[in-house]
Amino acid sequence: MNINEILATVDHTLLAPDATTEQIKQILDDAIKYKTASACIPASFVKFAKEYCGNNLTICTVIGFPTGYSTTKTKVFETRDAVENGADEIDMVINIGWVKEGRYDLVLEEIKEIKKACSGKLLKVIIETCLLTDEEKIQMCRVVSESGAEYIKTSTGFSKAGATFHDIELFAANVAPHLKIKAAGGISSIEDAQKFTELGANRLGTSRIVKIVKEQA
Repeated sequence: MNINEILATVDHTLLAPDATTEQIKQILDDAIKYKTASACIPASFVKFAKEYCGNNLTICTVIGFPTGYSTTKTKVFETRDAVENGADEIDMVINIGWVKEGRYDLVLEEIKEIKKACSGKLLKVIIETCLLTDEEKIQMCRVVSESGAEYIKTSTGFSKAGATFHDIELFAANVAPHLKIKAAGGISSIEDAQKFTELGANRLGTSRIVKIVKEQA
């Protein structure tokens, strides 16, 4: 893959709790300039971002972030609000405790409810792989495949670790053919980005790839 093909898979991300409007503007400007798949930003900036970018950029935001333990009703409200404000894509965090308890039926129902609230917008499901066993990850491949969501995503980037090559290989071997894969968290080099895509990732959640390209320009 050439660098432009890699950039086209990137959700150019800024989710720091102290992010400012000026920093968000820079993320949006860079995402447009380098033709990334989207800009992934906090929900409080979505309306501004949509007004600032119009149809020149796909705007992604996060729901139940980063812990996932908000109630389903709260996540549904967050999702509807984000879509009304102009979000094109939603990245939601599952209830990880339910996975640990084997309550996959509740996880599936919650994802389905959030998918309804997306009103046709694309949904990515963050399962926080660093907190799960391989068996739990495999079960979540099944759940997300059945949920109506478009993507399964590795990580928030706010827990103990981010995406690993092993996780992407595991996803690729266990998701349904229609389900796409997003690797996120800790992707820090062009070589790693390429490796993740070669293993099956369709999207990459990172801020570092654009930064590297800018430094090399």
